[in-house]
Amino acid sequence: MQSIALSASNVPFLREPKVTRKIISESDFAALLLAPPNTKLGIRDRTIMILLYDSAVRVSELLDLNVSSLNLMTSTPYIKVHGKGDKERVVAINDKTVDHLKLYIRYFHPKVEAGCPLFYTVIKGNFFRMSPGNVARLIRKYAEQIRPQHPDLPEQVHCHMFRRTRATNLYQNGVELELVSRILGHSSTQTTRIYATPSIEMMKEAMSSSNPNIPEEEPMWLDDEKELARLCGLR
Repeated sequence: MQSIALSASNVPFLREPKVTRKIISESDFAALLLAPPNTKLGIRDRTIMILLYDSAVRVSELLDLNVSSLNLMTSTPYIKVHGKGDKERVVAINDKTVDHLKLYIRYFHPKVEAGCPLFYTVIKGNFFRMSPGNVARLIRKYAEQIRPQHPDLPEQVHCHMFRRTRATNLYQNGVELELVSRILGHSSTQTTRIYATPSIEMMKEAMSSSNPNIPEEEPMWLDDEKELARLCGLR
C-alpha cells in the first residue's frame, strides 16, 4: 500500500488552463458611457463609470473619495486615492473626466463640503456613502441595456472589469509596466503582469521586427507549358 501511495504521489496534477481575463472593447465601452440618460441620476451614473475607468481605481477606492479628494483646478488634474495597506497615491485624470466631474458636482454638491463623500445615497434624509452593490447594479443595468446592439459585450460586466480594461489599454498603448503598476497602486509589478496582455498589433509588430529577409515566393515554372506537361505525364 505504501508503494502504491508513493507512486500515486508522483503523478502530476492536471493543470487547469488559464482563463483569459475579459476586457471591454472600445466600441462597447463608448456605448456603455452613452447609455445613461441626460438626467440628474444619469449624470451621476455616467460620472461614476468614467472616473472608475479613467483612474483605474478599485470600486472601494472610488467610494472612499471625498469632495476634497479632487484637485480639478490645477494644470494637471488629479485625485488622491486612499488605497490598500493604508497607502495614499495620486492618480492623474484627463480633462474630459474633469468636465464630467464638474457637472456632477454642480448637481450633487452645490454647497461644497470638503469631508462629504463624493458619491452618496440619501436614505430617509440622511447621507451615506454609496455602496459597491449600488455601483455594481448600475453598471449591470446599462450593460444589459446596450447588449442587444453589442452582443460581444462580456456576459458579466462588473466594476473590476473597468480597472482591468484601463490597465490593459494603458499597457497596449505603450505605457511602461512600472508606471501602470504605480497608477494601479500595486506594490510590485509582478501583480500588474496579469494585465500585461499584448494586443494582436503588438505581437505582429514584434514578429515583423525580428523577421529575417524571407524571399518572395516564386513559381517553379515561368510560362513553360512544355515542361509542365512533361512532368504531368502528358508528353
